[in-house]
Amino acid sequence: MTERDVATAERGREFALHGARVIVRAGALADAAALTREVAPGCRPIVIADTTVAPLHAAPIAAALGAELLTFAPGEASKTRQQWAALTDELLARQLGRDTVVVAVGGGVCGDLAGFVAATYLRGVPVVQVPTSLVAMIDAAIGGKTGVDTRHGKNLVGAFHQPAAVLVDPLALRTLPDVHRRAGMAEAIKHGVIADESYFHWMAAHGAALLAPALSAEMAQRLVLDSVAVKVQVVASDEREGGRRKILNFGHTIGHAVEHLSKYELLHGEAVAIGMVAEARLGELAGYTLPGLADDVAALCGALGLPVTIDAAFASDDIVALMRGDKKARGGVAAFALPLRLGEMNDADGCYALSLDESLLREAIAAVRS
Repeated sequence: MTERDVATAERGREFALHGARVIVRAGALADAAALTREVAPGCRPIVIADTTVAPLHAAPIAAALGAELLTFAPGEASKTRQQWAALTDELLARQLGRDTVVVAVGGGVCGDLAGFVAATYLRGVPVVQVPTSLVAMIDAAIGGKTGVDTRHGKNLVGAFHQPAAVLVDPLALRTLPDVHRRAGMAEAIKHGVIADESYFHWMAAHGAALLAPALSAEMAQRLVLDSVAVKVQVVASDEREGGRRKILNFGHTIGHAVEHLSKYELLHGEAVAIGMVAEARLGELAGYTLPGLADDVAALCGALGLPVTIDAAFASDDIVALMRGDKKARGGVAAFALPLRLGEMNDADGCYALSLDESLLREAIAAVRS
């Protein structure tokens, strides 16, 4: 690292969240092995990563731990019960016991999949999350959600399983392909909309710099820290999504539906960007959201190269049907976390999610068609 990077690294921060240590510090990937030994003393580590991340980040960590490295094909298509079973069988074949610690190195798919392996193996063993994508750093790796997809929809099988630690190195974003950094920005935008208006405006002012190949340490640190702070603050008061944590679902109800209909050709963040614009428009139509917010969200997403319209190939009937089966639905009726204005969500009398007339939903979908 440069001297400037070192200075920034010293300004890292650690959060405590439901027993997990969430450490955000530039250059912290180098400490992954030591941290794992510290939070899981005496445990036998096994490292899991996809085949893209393995040579970049996971192999050095496995070597430092003296651990085996298990890999799987990259992409959402690997986040299945079949891949979960294959990885679980690998652990069983090695006769690993309850003194095992799973080290998940990679993006959101790896964190969800390896986390679910850890949550279910021998009824639960520790996991250390080492996120290397923006989506994973600021969202997927934090909060204890794990799971896999099915043909019926996204993340419908899973478990809450808090990690022993989450090690976030913002400088790892420099190795992230441009399309994945853009996709990760959707979750950052979401955090600005739901809880931090100044963060939203900061991203709008620095969009080009945030996407620059040579991302500065200062910019990376601010981007990640502000989002992590929002995620931790929301989850701290509602671990199992019984109340305020539902605001983190903004953009995800419609987003998950279009992501599934795209057969996961849309990256998660791309689908969330579309979902945020559509759900903000829904809030405006229902009278819950300040007019103009959907345009603000669409403008920032568009400026960062994210899609903001629903493909005409995705039928409204199919989108609505998928939302009826969404894990957040109740009695077959979808529920939506809707903003009041930038930085503030509707608390819906403590429920933090609103069920709306289907005609409004269809109108909102039509309003954001491409």
